[in-house]
Amino acid sequence: MKKMLPWLVTILLAISLIAIVSVILFNSFFGEKSEETAGKEETVTIKKLSADKRVEVTSELKDYKRNLLDTDYLVVLDFAFQLDSKHTKEEFDKLMQIEVKPIINRTVADMTAEELNGSKGEDMLESKLLNLINPVLPEGKLIKVEITNFILQEL
Repeated sequence: MKKMLPWLVTILLAISLIAIVSVILFNSFFGEKSEETAGKEETVTIKKLSADKRVEVTSELKDYKRNLLDTDYLVVLDFAFQLDSKHTKEEFDKLMQIEVKPIINRTVADMTAEELNGSKGEDMLESKLLNLINPVLPEGKLIKVEITNFILQEL
């Protein structure tokens, strides 16, 4: 019995450690969201605006050209970004070249022609950009991203 006691203690410690690690991993993957991530996911409601007000809070990016993941394709896009206020639009315009365009570059560079085909592909790109651009805005929110022109050309 004296020779088995260290083995039993070692086995019990190993089982305990495995159980603790598995509980921690289970909670981190499937547990409730922490306070940090819980506040980041908010639903954005779109309110009806007059045409003048919509133009006032909308920023445009025209003639955006980029190769896709499969370099045989070139995409030419125009975007319209609707923001929640005029002040947010001014801040967004300042960040267009240094924050927004690099996000669009990385997003489009990882896409294939098949992913962009059809309205589902465009909707996916719009929602992905909405989720990636909103955290970089210092104030306000990006409410809506629209693709106003879309050309997919094989080289």
